Amino acid sequence: MDLTPARREITTERLLLQAGDETLAESVADFHRRNRRHFAPWDPPTADSFYTTATQAERIRLGLKAFAEGVGFRYWLSLSGEPARVIGSVHFSQVSRGAFHSCVLGYSLDELCQGRGLMHEALSAAIDEMFSPQVNLHRIQAAYRPENKRSAAVLARLGFRPEGLAKDYLFIAGAWRDHQLTALTNPMFNEPADW
Repeated sequence: MDLTPARREITTERLLLQAGDETLAESVADFHRRNRRHFAPWDPPTADSFYTTATQAERIRLGLKAFAEGVGFRYWLSLSGEPARVIGSVHFSQVSRGAFHSCVLGYSLDELCQGRGLMHEALSAAIDEMFSPQVNLHRIQAAYRPENKRSAAVLARLGFRPEGLAKDYLFIAGAWRDHQLTALTNPMFNEPADW
C-alpha cells in the first residue's frame, strides 16, 4: 500500500527528478562508477560491489519501498532531454513523524555537471515538495565536511542555518571526519490533526 503523498516525479526548468524504477539501475551504477574518485573525499567507503548494476537495482527497490512507506524519498536527477542518464541524486532519509516531522538530506551531482546551479535547482524543487502540505515535513537536516565549500554554499543559498560542528561524525577517506550540521525549517508547517 502506498502511504506517501510525495510526487514520484518533479520537473524543473532543466531537470527531471524521479523516484524511478529498476530500469535505471545501469544508469545509476554508471553515475557512481564515473564519479567514484570525485565522491571519495566526501562519502563513506564503499565496496566494489556497490558499483554493479545488481547492487544498484536492489538499492532502487529498497528506495521505492521506503518511498511508498513514506520513510524516505530518493530522487534520481537527469537533464530534461536525457531522462535515462542519471547525473545526480537527492535523498531525504530517516523521515520521522510524531513530534519531530524531520528528515536528513543527502545529495550528489556528477562532477561534469557542477558549477551550473543544477543542484540548487534540484534541491529547491525537492525541498518544496518535502515542505508541501501533502508531505508536510517541519525540518530538514543536512551535514557537510567544513572543507566542502560547494556544499556549504548551496545549503547557505537555500537558507540552511548552521547548528554546530559534529566532531568525528563519519568515517571517510580513512579517518573520522568532522561535519558542520545545518537545518532548514518549514515556515508553512501545518500542525497535524492526529498528533
